[in-house]
Amino acid sequence: MDKHAKMNACCMKLVCKGCSLAARRRGMYDRCPFCRALRPANKASELAMIQKRVSKGDAEAINNLAGQYWFGYLGLPKDVPRAVELWTEAAELGSVDAHYMLGVTYYKGDGVQQDKPRGVRNFQDAAMKGDVSSRHSLGVVEFDNGNYELAVQHWMISANMGLENSLHNIKEMFMRAQATKAQYAEALMGYGDAVEDMKSHQREEAKKFGV
Repeated sequence: MDKHAKMNACCMKLVCKGCSLAARRRGMYDRCPFCRALRPANKASELAMIQKRVSKGDAEAINNLAGQYWFGYLGLPKDVPRAVELWTEAAELGSVDAHYMLGVTYYKGDGVQQDKPRGVRNFQDAAMKGDVSSRHSLGVVEFDNGNYELAVQHWMISANMGLENSLHNIKEMFMRAQATKAQYAEALMGYGDAVEDMKSHQREEAKKFGV
């Protein structure tokens, strides 16, 4: 869904790009389609919006602020320890995205001491809450450990949720006789159904207009 939507700093809500286009057509150019707040005029005002929600304990705002520190965006210094601290706080408050980012960070040892078990636990927490990227990552973990059947099981779930990379991996495993024809066929059908379900005329229009 994330590629079809945009997070708004004012309310930390994902708004479908098709909905954003519809709002613009109604003349709502400078306001959030969800909460109707004025859009931030610059980086400083966007950061102020995020920090206001962080002060209220908003898990997604804390997760967002972590990303700003990780990359050094919105005029903030790049600060990996601060980013990890914020992701940890956001995850404890229920942010699925924060769990995923902690999973990646600890599993790869990216900016922190590598701790694969901790990374896997965060992937598991997010996957159990429906995060498709974390489910795919669990498949990668099992594949790297030589547990091909478990890898296929994870990737079949994420392929059925519409993740193309998972379908591609199952196809590659099928071609190497590490997955069955039936598994590949099921994943292909599930992926196709998911993509069809996510289709939206408004989203396609938004893509054409660069929304």
